[in-house]
Amino acid sequence: MITNYTENNYLVLIGKIISDKTFSHEIYGESFYVFNLEVPRLSGNEDIIPITISERLIANFDLTIGRKVVIEGQFRSYNSYENEKNRLVLTVFAKDIIDYKEEQEENVSNEVVLNGYVCKKPIYRKTPFGREISDILLAVNRAYNKSDYIPCIAWGRNARFCENMEVGTEVKVVGRVQSRTYEKKFEDGRIEQRVAYEVSIGSLEVINKDENSNQNEEAE
Repeated sequence: MITNYTENNYLVLIGKIISDKTFSHEIYGESFYVFNLEVPRLSGNEDIIPITISERLIANFDLTIGRKVVIEGQFRSYNSYENEKNRLVLTVFAKDIIDYKEEQEENVSNEVVLNGYVCKKPIYRKTPFGREISDILLAVNRAYNKSDYIPCIAWGRNARFCENMEVGTEVKVVGRVQSRTYEKKFEDGRIEQRVAYEVSIGSLEVINKDENSNQNEEAE
């Protein structure tokens, strides 16, 4: 069986470039760079999403700050070792970049589709305002026997449903990539501002289960 990894992990973002590109890494002579994309939310706020892109895609493309672009690609993860500790780093890996045309009528400016496996027991909780949330970690297969580990958040009745999902359950989720700031507190009393990235789930479906197991709810 041939696996289409693009169907496992696909996203599209429409946003504004808000930083210069910086060198990230090199693989087999191909250099990759990172820049930040500001993507608006319906609420009027913005998500600041890191984009990793090959030099070959931007050889004839000017990444001018303020330029509005469409990014197609995948939401990926990798491990970063800092101070002898392992940290999961998330980024959007761009497979294409084009100019956004104002006359384009795009219904979605931030959408990601993932097909993966629950690899950690979901954590159900409530916010101080009573909103129900479940934290889910999905393992999404990639080519060459690699996997991306993507943190996801389910809301409302999806959150209650996910609370009882078993590790290994295969699911398909549709949502949006979001960023949020938080404070990291260290033993010496230092406090560091950090940014976390995750998928806010809009709809969720259990694969290879009966129809009664399917859940579908728009995230607020």
